[in-house]
Amino acid sequence: MNFTLRTLATVEGCYPEKFGVPRQSGLVPSARGRLVFEPDVPEAAYGELSQFSHLWVNFIFHDVREGETRWTVRPPRLGGNEKIGVLATRSPFRPNRLGLSLVRLEGVGRGYLEVSGLDLVDGTPVVDVRPYLPYAEALPEACGGFAGEAPGKVEVRFPEKTDLCEEEMGLIRETLALDPRPAFHKDPTRVYFLRVRGLEVHWRSNEERVEVLKWVRG
Repeated sequence: MNFTLRTLATVEGCYPEKFGVPRQSGLVPSARGRLVFEPDVPEAAYGELSQFSHLWVNFIFHDVREGETRWTVRPPRLGGNEKIGVLATRSPFRPNRLGLSLVRLEGVGRGYLEVSGLDLVDGTPVVDVRPYLPYAEALPEACGGFAGEAPGKVEVRFPEKTDLCEEEMGLIRETLALDPRPAFHKDPTRVYFLRVRGLEVHWRSNEERVEVLKWVRG
């Protein structure tokens, strides 16, 4: 059977492209944004969400080309060198390009939801939103397989002189502390570019720390 999904909302977030986006939701608490509803979605459909602290967001991996299915993938948590079945991972290269994120609800506005802990690219289409229920969905005894622990974080260093505000520094620090380089990149001299909230941040990593070199606005 074939099904048709409709876009209920679109993400307005701080990450304009895939590189640098946290690999899981909640890892960067300061990654804030909005889920902006389509004009035909009535306020009556989402007003009571204000009673909940967290939401499940079902979305489409829109930057993955349709038909680009991979039945085995190389997850970063295994160093990018070992292939395993795609259904045992959070890879976007899925048979159907559906994704699921758990975000914190910061506020409900007319036509939008304010959220944080985003791991979604700006412009991501959202096809469903549901409340998170702690009594049913918080399972501390569950087994996380090869990803049983949270990823490690590295130190992030900034230049002594900076015109970044505290909010910008916090977002950059939380994002780069996860060392978003591809797992097979090991060259400590290679310069990477993170685009986030109107900034192009130039940085490099030597496994133990990330060094922010400079940033360009606009």
